[in-house]
Amino acid sequence: MAKCVKYYDFGKPQDVLKVENRHVQNPGPGKILVRMITSPINPSDLIPIYGSYSHRIFLPAIPGYEGVGVVEEVGPAVPKELLGKRVLPLRGEGTWQNYVRASAELAIPIPVTIDNLTAAQLYINPVTAWIICKEILELKPGDALLVNACSSSIGRIFAQLSKILGFELIAAVRNDIHTKDLIELGASYVINTSESSLVNMVRELTNGRGVSAAIDSIGGSCGNELACCLKPSGIFLSIGLLSGKPVDWKIISQKGEVKLFHLRHWNKQVSVKKWHETFEQLISYISEKKLKLMPPYEHYDLIHVKEAVLAVESLDTNRGKVFLKSELLQL
Repeated sequence: MAKCVKYYDFGKPQDVLKVENRHVQNPGPGKILVRMITSPINPSDLIPIYGSYSHRIFLPAIPGYEGVGVVEEVGPAVPKELLGKRVLPLRGEGTWQNYVRASAELAIPIPVTIDNLTAAQLYINPVTAWIICKEILELKPGDALLVNACSSSIGRIFAQLSKILGFELIAAVRNDIHTKDLIELGASYVINTSESSLVNMVRELTNGRGVSAAIDSIGGSCGNELACCLKPSGIFLSIGLLSGKPVDWKIISQKGEVKLFHLRHWNKQVSVKKWHETFEQLISYISEKKLKLMPPYEHYDLIHVKEAVLAVESLDTNRGKVFLKSELLQL
């Protein structure tokens, strides 16, 4: 028997999450069974629990989109060389459990140079940021990118990618707590929107031209303001809705080209070869110290998942990630 986190109804995680015992099943053809080490708690893990994606979530469900573990068993026709290897068991079962069954061909091997806490968060934010910069926006030297809520985990990755790819990043934040960090990571400018007009500052920094692209994670009036910073041929890309309020799409569509990005859509069309190449590129940047992910903020045993979620929702986790660890393995 092993433990898993499960929810049978949509609602506040504190109300609907349950820790249950679960029989560990054999992996089956083309699958692997992974003994989990640790999983981060991301906003994208919590949003489905509240019911925002209820039309495509089948209950009961196990949360968790990413994490790292060790291959315990392999199914028929799966190379036995995978046994004992650390991998990311992605796009299979939810990762908030002791054991996860996942596709062998989609599992991402983790080199010894990368620690568990870094490996566990290699998927959602790094892949999203990389695909946006390289494939969606096709950013290059001379381009200017504006990102709001930029002190977030993904915002910090955009800052580092600006240094790697050579584009200019203007980071919009609500206070100066993380300004120094963002500049050190690669941001060209940081604008504190609680003290300065975002539109006026961007116009000043770009000599009146506006930015090539803007990435909105907030929505509402913040997203509307972001769109006003675009140059005439600029791209407005929505990747989140932290405010819970949509932007005014009529206004946005008049300011520039509108795009949306959902990682799940990219997953559906990406080849297995390209999937692995993407992770290999990101892993190489991490190994070369060109890219670093969020440090740990706090660790909780899987059985204390409600306390862990409360920490995510009530504390300033821009200082680090909250992780769920399996009691079966130590970090």
